[in-house]
Order: sequence, then structure tokens, then C-alpha cells
Amino acid sequence: MANLHRGEISATLDGKSYKLCLTLGALAELEERLGCEDILALAQRFESGRITAREAICVIGAGLRGAGQDISDDAVARMRAEGGVPAYLALVIDLLQAAFGAGSAPDKKESRQEDQSAPFPGGV
Repeated sequence: MANLHRGEISATLDGKSYKLCLTLGALAELEERLGCEDILALAQRFESGRITAREAICVIGAGLRGAGQDISDDAVARMRAEGGVPAYLALVIDLLQAAFGAGSAPDKKESRQEDQSAPFPGGV
């Protein structure tokens, strides 16, 4: 079971339950893959709520690998989430909020509520 206080979230991809976590190593991977100078630049990149499909794949892949899964971004790109694109975006938002401390609400809907003090307000 995912522990939000440790930055973990749960997700179902291809009908299988996974734990995801953006560890420091996963964040370093994202910095490199997305060409960000540091963690602050990485946070600012997503602050607007806009994200490309490629960025979503990178975030989900880094989160899976941060939680111990050996899954490539190519495999992530082929995974399906029930609910389609909105489900992928909700997953990315929840994962970024868990990593950057945008809230400690255990309910996913609550964690995506608009919060202007959080680096990821949840609006996509």
C-alpha cells in the first residue's frame, strides 16, 4: 500500500496495481531527461499545469522506477490506464504533488483540489 507521507501513490496500469514514488534519484533522472538545471527548475516546469505526453511518460516511468519497478519509458508509453488521458494526467498530478508536498490528503480527489500555495495546483 502506498504511503503518501513518504511521497508514494498507487496507480492501476494495464489492470495491475503499482506503487510510484519520485525519490531523489527519480527526480535527478527527470532533471536530466527534461533538461532542467535543478529541482526548482523541475518544479517550475510543471507549475503551470501544462505537460506534454512525453513528459507524462517520463514522470510516470521515473515514479515507477523510484518505487523499485524495472520498467522502461518505452514500456510505460504502451501502458493503458482506465479512464484514458484524464487518468494519466491525474496520475502525474498526484505523483508530483506527493513528491513536492502539495498536500497530505489521503484521498486522490482532495490531493488534486486547487491549492494556490502548492507548487502543483492540480489544474491541467
